[in-house]
Amino acid sequence: MNDRRFIPLAIAVLTVSDTRTEETDTSGRLLAERLQRAGHRLAEKRIVPDDIYRIRAVVSGWIADPEINAVLTTGGTGVTGRDGTPEAVTPLLDKVLDGFGEVFRMISYRQIGTSTIQSRALAGVANGTYVFCLPGSKNACATAWDELIQAQLDYRTRPCNLVELMGRLHE
Repeated sequence: MNDRRFIPLAIAVLTVSDTRTEETDTSGRLLAERLQRAGHRLAEKRIVPDDIYRIRAVVSGWIADPEINAVLTTGGTGVTGRDGTPEAVTPLLDKVLDGFGEVFRMISYRQIGTSTIQSRALAGVANGTYVFCLPGSKNACATAWDELIQAQLDYRTRPCNLVELMGRLHE
């Protein structure tokens, strides 16, 4: 039996796309719905074009906001010329959680085979805020949330989770 209580977090969602609108943003909507269904609060949801500086500006604002505990981005993690989410976010990170990208690609390999090498999904910590950069596909976002992020953003997950470390991120 788990004796821990759920701790809801404030999570922001950013869709990076030159073509998505609120009506067509299936990946961002999926993340917003899943995090709320898990008991977290959607702090804000935005869409920005594939532009490193616009991505960085939005994520910077969120990591500077002490009320936001985590940021989920979707899109811009591929290898084309317009894919710049990792380049936008990496300079903001205090620490990179290498295991996230590694495990995400391991799980994805079972689903999409060698195509997973095209993913530059990553995660890290910036100013005490967890940041997860996910591919733009709805299936990839579902995989990332269902298989990795949801459990790590749940204080009840044993033997350990990211929520229990939040009070020590500024040490």
